[in-house]
Amino acid sequence: MKFIVSSSALLKQVQMLSGVLNSSNTLPILDNFLFEIDKGSLTISASDLETIISTQLKVESKDTGNVAVPAKLLIETLKSFPEHPLTFSIDKKRFAIEISSDYGKYKITGQNGDEFPKAPVVDGGSSIEMESAVLGRAISKTLFAAGNDELRPVMSGVFVQFSPEGTTFVATDAHKLVRYRRTDVKSTGSASFILPRKPLNLLKNILTGLDGIVRVEYNATNSRFSWGIAPDGTVGSTLVCRLIDGKYPNYEAVIPKNNPNKLTVDTSSLLGSIRRVSIFANKTTHQVRLKIAGSELNISAEDLDFSNEATERLTCSYAGDDMEIGFNSKFLAEMLTNIGSDEALIEMSAPNRAGILIPSNNGKDNEDTLMLVMPVMLNN
Repeated sequence: MKFIVSSSALLKQVQMLSGVLNSSNTLPILDNFLFEIDKGSLTISASDLETIISTQLKVESKDTGNVAVPAKLLIETLKSFPEHPLTFSIDKKRFAIEISSDYGKYKITGQNGDEFPKAPVVDGGSSIEMESAVLGRAISKTLFAAGNDELRPVMSGVFVQFSPEGTTFVATDAHKLVRYRRTDVKSTGSASFILPRKPLNLLKNILTGLDGIVRVEYNATNSRFSWGIAPDGTVGSTLVCRLIDGKYPNYEAVIPKNNPNKLTVDTSSLLGSIRRVSIFANKTTHQVRLKIAGSELNISAEDLDFSNEATERLTCSYAGDDMEIGFNSKFLAEMLTNIGSDEALIEMSAPNRAGILIPSNNGKDNEDTLMLVMPVMLNN
């Protein structure tokens, strides 16, 4: 079995797939890429059993067959070449792979491609199509708020709801929550599922700078994302992942509806203040105190153990009663970093109730973002 391929084109594809590889695998075959040759097309796959990602590449070949190629060794080899045609010759009986270039020859021992895990078939479900930029934005707006508690796996992913009215993405770790809605992505029926963190992280990185449509197919157990779809319907790349099994908490119930105290402030100014002031906060609680009176916002933090403290003052627009509320500075900074607008609107009802962050341009461009952060008790 033989094929000729561009070194840089191959490197680009295997680097995209390498994110799915684990540093330690229970099955040795998972340390490999699966190469499947079908005449002039090479399909490369990588898997960690939960997620499998595949991509196609045009090559010069008249053969068909498969082989598993050691991933780390292949990437290191390809990185060392300039743009260059490489000839792969594979002995199907011994799984010996010889790579020939103008510089010389390199021999790798592969494994039997038939032992590589097959991608689950996503049958009997539904599908929806959306712009790659829209999906990428939805993931980056929500994924940071997902939890990483192994005892609560449902909260370690992103909850997705499709309906005829629009699409909602939700992530929470019980301390912070993000609900991101799109009114321009609608499905014929209603469906919901929980996508795990790792494949979403992979998708977020892949979709950056990618144009075109992503097709999302899903059933009760798996979801498949396809992109690079040609006019004739052939798919360039796919990612199939197992969904998280379980019931997602009722997130609507924790969003306070009546928030009479409304603070509007410049996002970058507030983020800068929080980053500076939080250096002086307690290293366990990361607590910053917001004291709002009239059009003045005082941001302060203190670490009583080391007698460290810091205070900053910002001008703001505020409607409501004078108020003092404490938040975890890390959560607040993460939300302001991802809010995506010049001004942030913070809605509050009481110092012991959750605060709501909303971008000032909310509702524009078919998107609706709501971020919720739980307060921390002030030690007055």
